[in-house]
Amino acid sequence: MKRTNYAGDVKANLIGTKQILCGWVNGYRNHGGVLFVDLRDRSGFVQIVVGPENKEAFAVAEQLRQEYVICVEGVVRARKEGYVNKNIPTGEVEVIADKIELLNTSAQLPFDINGDKNVSEEIRLKYRYVDLRSPRMVRNLTLRHRLAQVIRNYFTQNGFLEIETPVLTRSTPEGARDYLVPSRVHHGKFYALPQSPQMFKQTLMASGVDRYFQLARAFRDEDLRADRQPEHTQVDIEMSFVDLDDIFAIGEGMIKAAWAEAGEAIDTPFERISFDEVMRRFGSDKPDLRYGMEIADVTKIFAATGFKVFADAIAAGGVIRALAAANSADTFSRSIMDKLTDLVKANGAKGLVWLKHKAGKFEGPGAKFFTETELAALNLKEGDTIFIGAGEERVASLYMGALRKELIKLLNLKPLKKWAALWVVNFPLLDFIPEENRYDAAHNPFTAPVAEDIPLLDSDPLKVRSYQFDLVLNGVELASGSIRNHRRDLQEKILNLMKYSKEESARRFGMLLDALEAGAPPHGGYGLGFDRLTALLCGEESIKEVIAFPKTTAAYCPLTQSPNVVDKKQLDELAVAIIKED
Repeated sequence: MKRTNYAGDVKANLIGTKQILCGWVNGYRNHGGVLFVDLRDRSGFVQIVVGPENKEAFAVAEQLRQEYVICVEGVVRARKEGYVNKNIPTGEVEVIADKIELLNTSAQLPFDINGDKNVSEEIRLKYRYVDLRSPRMVRNLTLRHRLAQVIRNYFTQNGFLEIETPVLTRSTPEGARDYLVPSRVHHGKFYALPQSPQMFKQTLMASGVDRYFQLARAFRDEDLRADRQPEHTQVDIEMSFVDLDDIFAIGEGMIKAAWAEAGEAIDTPFERISFDEVMRRFGSDKPDLRYGMEIADVTKIFAATGFKVFADAIAAGGVIRALAAANSADTFSRSIMDKLTDLVKANGAKGLVWLKHKAGKFEGPGAKFFTETELAALNLKEGDTIFIGAGEERVASLYMGALRKELIKLLNLKPLKKWAALWVVNFPLLDFIPEENRYDAAHNPFTAPVAEDIPLLDSDPLKVRSYQFDLVLNGVELASGSIRNHRRDLQEKILNLMKYSKEESARRFGMLLDALEAGAPPHGGYGLGFDRLTALLCGEESIKEVIAFPKTTAAYCPLTQSPNVVDKKQLDELAVAIIKED
C-alpha cells in the first residue's frame, strides 16, 4: 500500500509506469460494462479504468460509491483520441487498474463537496471534515501553507529569529477583552491568552535579540464579523535600531514575496498618507484606493454663503465637504437619495445636500440656496451629481467616508488596479474619554509620540501625533504597528495621562518598564493579519475560508460543540463557581 504518487501528479510523463494511488472516490460511471472511477486526493483527481476482464478488481469497483476510500494499483496510459480532457491537469492520461483495495466505506454525506453552493455555514462547520475535502478549501489551505513558508524564509534571510512567546500570560489592556484562564495552583488568580505578543517582543528587543518574528496566535474576546475570529494568526515582527523607512521596506518586501508565491504582482514602494490627510480625502483610515472618488474640501467656496446651514457650520469652526459622482445624474432616483441621506445621518450628519447637473442646469432641493458663482466653482460636468455635507471636521469626514463606500457599490465602479496598498501614518497618539475624564491610547499604549510633538504632552495631548501606522490593502487593514517608546520615563508619562498611577503601571506593565530601564534600544514593529492576507490572495471575503477550524460569528464551534460545560470536579479544582442568572 505504499503510494507512489499523488493523483493530481499523474500526467503524461508517467505513461507506461506502474503506480499505486490512494484517495477517495470522487465520481463513478459505468460505460458499456467498463467502470470509470475518479480517484481524488488533496492534489486533484485522476481517472481509473476497470475492465470486466479483471474480475477481482471489477468486483471491488462495482461496490464503490461516492467518498469511499480506496487504494489502486495500475499502469498509466494515454487516453484515446477524442477522450482527452484539457480542462483538468490529468486529462491526457488514465490508470488501468490491476488491483483495487477498498480501505473504508462512507456514510451518506450531508452535502456534495463538489456542487452544493447553498450549504449553510453552520452545516459546513459542523461537518468540517467533509467541507475540507472540497477543491476550494484544499486550494485555500495549500496556499496558506505556501505563504507561511515564504514568509518564514523571507524573514530568516533578512536576519530575523523566530521565537515563540507565551500563550499563558497576564491580562493587560490592549483594546479588547481578554480570554481568561483560571489557575488550579493559584486559586483566585488568572492567566490571560495574549491579544498580541506586544510586551514580550519589546522585551526581546531589550534582550538584544535585534530582529524577531513569529507566526503568533492571538486571542480576543470581542464581537465577531467576517474578518474576525476569537483566535487568529498574525505575522509578528520587531526590529531594533530602525525608523519607519526600515520597517516599511521590510514589510513591503514580505508582501512582494507573498504575492509572487501566489502568482500575483504588486507595486512597491507603497503610498504613504498621514491620518489627517487620509480622513480628509477618503473619510476613512482604511480607504480602498483602487477607486478614485476623493472627497473635496469646499469650505472656501462657501465662505460667504447665504445658505444658513453652511454658514453656521463654518462659523462654528466646521467644514464643508463634497463628493462628486461622474455621469450619475440619471442613476439616482429620489428614493435612493433619501436612503443616502439616511445613511449619512446614521453616521453623524444632520443632513445632506445633493445637486445634479443636467442640460446646463443644477437640479435638486438645495440648488435655490446657492449663487451662480458658488455653483460654478463646484466644477461639475454634464451628467454629474454632487453630494455636499457640513459639520465638525471629524464627523464630516466619517459620514462622507461612509457615503463614498456606498456610492462605489451603487455605481458598480470598476477598480482602477487590482491591488492598491498604502501606509497610513501619524495617527493621533491619544483619545479622550469624557465619562472617565482621562486620555486613552488611540491604538497602543506603547506607541512613541512624534519627537517634535513631545512638548504637547504637557499642554495639548490630543494634538500629539504618533509613530503609529497601519498597512491598508484594498480597503482592508492588514497590519498595524509603530515605533515604540524605548525610555521608561516617556512611557510612564504617557501611562500617567491614561490615569495609570506609578503603582498601577508597575503592576500591569512592570516587566516591560523594567526592561526599558535596563538599556532598551530604539525599536519598532508590527503585527500583520496572516488570515486576512491569505483571504485576500485566495479571493475570499471571510477569513473563515482560510482557517481549517474556525468558529461562527457567535464564537461557537459546531464541530467540537464548544464552548461547553465542564464537570463540577474540574471547577472545584479551580475554585470556580458558576452563578446562574435568573
